[in-house]
Amino acid sequence: MIQLIQKKLLNMKYKYIAIEGNIGSGKTTLASMISAEYEVRLILESFADNPFLPKFYEDPAKHAFALELSFMAERYHQLKKLKEQDLFQPHMISDYFFMKSKLFAKNNLKHDEIQLFNRLFDIMFSSLPKPDLVIYLYAHVDRIQSNIKKRGRYFEKNISKAYLKDIQDTYLDFLKKQDDFPVLLLDISQVDFVADTSTYKSIKDMLNLSYKKGIHHKVLTLVK
Repeated sequence: MIQLIQKKLLNMKYKYIAIEGNIGSGKTTLASMISAEYEVRLILESFADNPFLPKFYEDPAKHAFALELSFMAERYHQLKKLKEQDLFQPHMISDYFFMKSKLFAKNNLKHDEIQLFNRLFDIMFSSLPKPDLVIYLYAHVDRIQSNIKKRGRYFEKNISKAYLKDIQDTYLDFLKKQDDFPVLLLDISQVDFVADTSTYKSIKDMLNLSYKKGIHHKVLTLVK
């Protein structure tokens, strides 16, 4: 059993992979699939018990600051704790990157709130592990809305197309400008990596390649 795990770890080219994307893009699903495949540590964002999330969707202006602070604090404590424990299982994959906190804050907060938020963010970010590879799952907003509707979370039912587009644009603007780490941008608008095993295999094959810092755009299509 130990030899099998070691073999899988050798096939996991990157020590820390973070999967990002818009709401409902499939981040948690893909992270869980890859974690199970390689038997590496899985880090999932905790949102179900956040009391500010349903309130935010009802009244964004009133609850945005509390929501973004609470999410950032939770992400920080989770990643900080894992950094201190990685001696025994150094490989890991997560369904978020801590930079997400800053990007959502940019989209949701007022100017004076953003200034305070960013000062706190910078203090936290400097002490956290950085991913060796970020995977960004891109899909057209119509596809994202369809995914959100299918999973049926009551507090997400009124998310507008405009809000989803703003989130997408904020992510893409940041990813295209940064050169600190490699980003594998996967356009999954026309595929389903859960139902189609060939698509999932294509993603796994991409994880065996080396990428320079910056963004690398791949459009996934069905193999006939």
